[in-house]
Amino acid sequence: MPARHSWEIPMLVVVVVFTVFAYLIALVLLATGNFDQYVLAFAAAPLLLWFGRGINYAGQRVNGVKMSPTQFPEGYQMVVDAAARFGMSKVPDAYVVLGNGQINAFASGHGFRRYVVVYSDLFEIGGAAREPDALAFIIGHEVGHIAAGHTSYWRQLGMFLVPFLPVVGSSLIRAQEYTADNHGFCNRHTGASAAMGTLAAGKYMNRLVGFDEMADRAAVEKGFFVWMVNALSSHPVLTWRMWALRDRSRHGKLFLRPAPPAGAGVPAGGYTSSYGQVPASPPKSAF
Repeated sequence: MPARHSWEIPMLVVVVVFTVFAYLIALVLLATGNFDQYVLAFAAAPLLLWFGRGINYAGQRVNGVKMSPTQFPEGYQMVVDAAARFGMSKVPDAYVVLGNGQINAFASGHGFRRYVVVYSDLFEIGGAAREPDALAFIIGHEVGHIAAGHTSYWRQLGMFLVPFLPVVGSSLIRAQEYTADNHGFCNRHTGASAAMGTLAAGKYMNRLVGFDEMADRAAVEKGFFVWMVNALSSHPVLTWRMWALRDRSRHGKLFLRPAPPAGAGVPAGGYTSSYGQVPASPPKSAF
């Protein structure tokens, strides 16, 4: 099974402790009549979270295109394969929603149901992916969130304080993203570079991104503001994320930039350039 990031559980424990403490304070203030809208929000967190998850799931059910053997069959099979690879007893539902140029996907749940949502820009006309390997990596990443328990109601209830914990809260989310990346890599390792290239330059120019050249910058781009951008981000910065996907001998860096091995540097003759090549063309529809 794909490895869980080494910082995920320790950061989860810290966040849950803070969150439980905040719940207790909110209940005490509520009981003594000293409360405001924030105290009410924390006291009602279990209901608010349940309601929000229900609304989100219903929105996908009535507006999304549900993947099936006849609708986006390529993506549907990728979800089935990823669930089987991760030993899941039930295949999550999967929906395609209008992307309007956005490259995104996410996983969530409600009750005992779990589902994956993929933005339409990751597909081309006819339901065939422009970059099948990249899509398989991304779907593996999202199914991995479910397999790792990140979409659990109780887990998210314990993480309710995350938006109010700068650096600490975002670090937990970044650790979860590294864990999900490990699932994506396990599901289709050949799609890692294309998936990161898509996040960096979009679905049309992803092949112009030099994966190694960009990953190498993780060790040389430094400074306080670089650290802050990563520390406050919900996802590892792309250069660090690429480094972690390339170097499978250790967990991705959460707080400090990667250190290059001795003697590492720009390869002799420079990096191989793909500039001037024609970006990937969509495959012809089979329908």
